[in-house]
Amino acid sequence: MTEFTTSTAPADVVRRQYLASAAGDLEALRATLAPDVEWTEMAGFPLAGTYRTPDGVTSNVMEKLGQDWTGWTAHDDTYVVDGENVVVLARYTATNKATGKPIAVRVAHHFVVRGGLIVRFEQFVDTALVRDAMND
Repeated sequence: MTEFTTSTAPADVVRRQYLASAAGDLEALRATLAPDVEWTEMAGFPLAGTYRTPDGVTSNVMEKLGQDWTGWTAHDDTYVVDGENVVVLARYTATNKATGKPIAVRVAHHFVVRGGLIVRFEQFVDTALVRDAMND
């Protein structure tokens, strides 16, 4: 194991979450989440709501994205870290399975990391661009 894989530094924990998500490794993704995690997808987003528990997050968010989109990936570009707060400026890319329309949407994610685990997540995204790709 490398130092990165065991680091409890907030930015490292968040980065491992993105890498696990991009690889489709839901077990590794769940390992970055606290048992009482609160994961909020933005109002207007197709999966809007707050999900709790690592299983709740992966089954209600990542697995559903995989059902509706091909190649859903969050590309983490810039990290802004302030103590336990990690804000990531990123980009979603994917193709909607029903319409065949691609997206490339800018997004901001706010994570709170305590004790080496993500305890809170909030998504900020242009939901209209995502919804447009879902409609013919």
